[in-house]
Amino acid sequence: MEIALQAGGLPVCPGTAEKGPHILSFKVAIVGRPNVGKSTLFNALTSAEVFAADLLFATLDSTLRRLELPQCEPLVLVDTVGFVRNLPHELVAAFRSTLEEVRSASLLLHVVDSARDDQRALMVQQVNGVLEEIGAGDIPQIEVMNKIDLTDGVPRRSAGEAGGPPRVWLSARGGEGIDLLRDAVGEQFAEGVSHQRWHLPRCDGRLRAHVFRVAKVRHEHFDPDGGWQVEFDVRRRELGQLEPLLAAAATDARPAAESG
Repeated sequence: MEIALQAGGLPVCPGTAEKGPHILSFKVAIVGRPNVGKSTLFNALTSAEVFAADLLFATLDSTLRRLELPQCEPLVLVDTVGFVRNLPHELVAAFRSTLEEVRSASLLLHVVDSARDDQRALMVQQVNGVLEEIGAGDIPQIEVMNKIDLTDGVPRRSAGEAGGPPRVWLSARGGEGIDLLRDAVGEQFAEGVSHQRWHLPRCDGRLRAHVFRVAKVRHEHFDPDGGWQVEFDVRRRELGQLEPLLAAAATDARPAAESG
């Protein structure tokens, strides 16, 4: 039996016992202001043919592709709508799928127009403000400083400013630095992944939704008495996010086993 999905792609607790795999991949979402090169970067990373133009809202829906990296299992890469404040009401519905995909991502590639040095900090601040508003402010980021072909042309990796996210400087159009970004993304998932198996005597919808948001669920099973068994891979930093929810259910939740 298929597991029911609610808005945003999160599974809801069924009323009857169910058993079977629900395998997901870690999701990486590309975010940023309009016209910074998000779709061009998406094409460069996946060899896809997504329409890319210097137009406001050239992408009106989220697009998903498989991303193969040597350091880790395949990921899902998501191209999204450009983030703006005070979005016109008639476009809110078109943005809904983007917001859902971003909230369920394990990593954000925050694309910035590095050629606009005078406005760069403001643009980053605006996008981060929108991420906070939609509940995605705590998701780890890599800042992708795009369009170096219009500046010094030197691809490189660098630390973020004032303790901010790490940066990769590249040209999505020309391809310079794409390999550096692929390495940076792969490193995020190659280290610190924990394999978890948990058995809860009841289906806690909030906890289950959080597991599906931050982890790659390999298998789950619902006992006839309402118990829930789940097996998943999760990065250790996301496992830390689960701990408060697990602690709240400490009298009920108990790990079946753990490795990794």
